[in-house]
Amino acid sequence: MTELSERLRDERTRAGMSQTALAGEDFSPSYISLIEAGRRMPTDAALAVLADRLGTTADYLRHGDKAPSEERARLEIGFARLALANGAAEEARDRLLALDLSTIAPRHHAEALHALAQAHEALGELDESINVLEPLLKEARLRGRATEAATLATSLVAAYHEAGDLGHSIELGEQVLQELETLGVAGTDEHLRLASTILWSYYERGDLLFAAHRAAELVRLADEAGTMRGRGSIYWNASLVAEGRGDLAEARRLTERALAYLSEGASSRDVPRLRLHYAWLLLRLDAPEPEAALEQLGRAQTNLALVGSEVELARCDFESGRARLLLGEIDAAEDLARSGLGRLDETATLDRCNGHILLGDVLAAQGSLDEAHAAYRWAADMLGMMSAGRESASVWRALGDRLLAHGDLAGAAQAYETALREVGIRPTTTPLVTPGQVASTKAAGSHRSEA
Repeated sequence: MTELSERLRDERTRAGMSQTALAGEDFSPSYISLIEAGRRMPTDAALAVLADRLGTTADYLRHGDKAPSEERARLEIGFARLALANGAAEEARDRLLALDLSTIAPRHHAEALHALAQAHEALGELDESINVLEPLLKEARLRGRATEAATLATSLVAAYHEAGDLGHSIELGEQVLQELETLGVAGTDEHLRLASTILWSYYERGDLLFAAHRAAELVRLADEAGTMRGRGSIYWNASLVAEGRGDLAEARRLTERALAYLSEGASSRDVPRLRLHYAWLLLRLDAPEPEAALEQLGRAQTNLALVGSEVELARCDFESGRARLLLGEIDAAEDLARSGLGRLDETATLDRCNGHILLGDVLAAQGSLDEAHAAYRWAADMLGMMSAGRESASVWRALGDRLLAHGDLAGAAQAYETALREVGIRPTTTPLVTPGQVASTKAAGSHRSEA
């Protein structure tokens, strides 16, 4: 048996084809059998026909990974992944878009396209990312490739979440999760990361009771069967649920456990993002800890400068600015607020609102109340154009607190009402009746009786 015959048989098996199906009308099944046995060498024309039916290339069947087109493709995919890991998402996207997939074996297609979807997501091109991921996930599910399906589903669930389609994010994630559990892969890293990503969508949708119940189940499963990375992912998302329920002490405990697990060899981008989340929590405790937060933010910034996005770096600036403001370092806080805003483009609406709220706080601390109020109103105007969600509701609440403190009662009332609406709490349907209205109604009734 030759290398060519082995590759032909492997590709036929991968494609789920019989020798008869591969032969078609051009060849006999016995001819295919002889090639796979290493007793016949196909002509270039015959090999091209067979490669086309198998969805691969003649170059790959003849030379394998040593084929010039395969080597170039693997090198290009490797460079793109390196660019993506280093935060150069645009370079990664452009490299992968320039790759001619028709010249390389299909087994490299999924890797290249998944990397392309990740590059689109990092650039905020969510529709493009989803369009790439959907057919990849469909193929993986049809062929029962559980690990690949879990990885792709995690990316797709996160993309739908970021796009604001929480319902579909949860529905799709739960479908794939059920399939994985049926295939017996519960407790693997891929299963736990998908489950924790779905948990994030439940949290954002406001299903906190169910999210807390699911988080407890996943924590037990992770402790029993998960790796360090899988446990870290679950504890991280469980901390978000605890924070959403207002239990900041529990959120802190879970975050610290997640950090301990993920620090043991996790991918370079996970740990600084988790440190950023930890610092956010430390600044919102009943007794804030700005010094401890700055320590975490400093370590996060060092790594995010290498592997993070501009949005993540802006968030790091904003939280550092809040910490400096709590410490009374007002000028440093202003520099950080403006630095963070300078990193963001027009698509990062919610982060820009957070930055303007911080800037308003700094200006208020400097005594520039009119400018502070203008910063708050800018945030209110921008928030008004956003879709509803728990995250935007929390920003509305923060904005309402500040408008109230500055005497803008109407603006504060509107901000609070919007915050309630965005988490699904609507105005009462029964009109409220005041004592004055009761008196007026009685008087009107009395006049009618006399008449």
